Amino acid sequence: MAKIERILVLGIGNLLWADEGFGVRAVEALDRDWKLPDQVTVMDGGTQGLYLLPYLEQADALIILDAIDYGLEPGSFRTLRGGDVPAFLGAHKMSLHQTGFQDVLATAQLMGYCPEVLILIGVQPECLEDYGGGLTPVVASRIAPAVDAVITILREEFGLEATARDGTADEALIDPRVSREAYEAGRPSAEEACRIGDARVLARRVS
Repeated sequence: MAKIERILVLGIGNLLWADEGFGVRAVEALDRDWKLPDQVTVMDGGTQGLYLLPYLEQADALIILDAIDYGLEPGSFRTLRGGDVPAFLGAHKMSLHQTGFQDVLATAQLMGYCPEVLILIGVQPECLEDYGGGLTPVVASRIAPAVDAVITILREEFGLEATARDGTADEALIDPRVSREAYEAGRPSAEEACRIGDARVLARRVS
């Protein structure tokens, strides 16, 4: 069993592009439903790219959750480790956020503070082009397995036990205004809004 003191669980992706938001929604569920040991930090990495470097520097182990193009059926679920993580992100990138995060890992390695343990938990997306849309049902159904995978890794590989919450967290990881429930419930219907945009995230021109 690896002797790891600081573990970062990082969800990356873009909430505005349907299944691109899987990683962020997965860590949202993890933080909502589980109280984790003090050694574990859960973070919404969004699309921050190189701004995430200081957080990697502080971590001994990094568990990434993301939508990944495995070339499989939508909803397919896989876990990659070690050198396969940056190599796979580079060869199978779907979006700018993955290009950015591959740069994060490469920079951390060059500077000598890449986490010792790298684990990527990913799901094959179904739709990435629905601007303002939420997760598709098949990808949403993989949130619970992804959370379970994190809990299992913490217990079996690092000897750390998480505790199911019996209420809400003191402070939500995701702003309540863009929580999955609020975000998807607040989206206009296809009849009310063009699917190439969403009035909630488009700036209005002021005359």
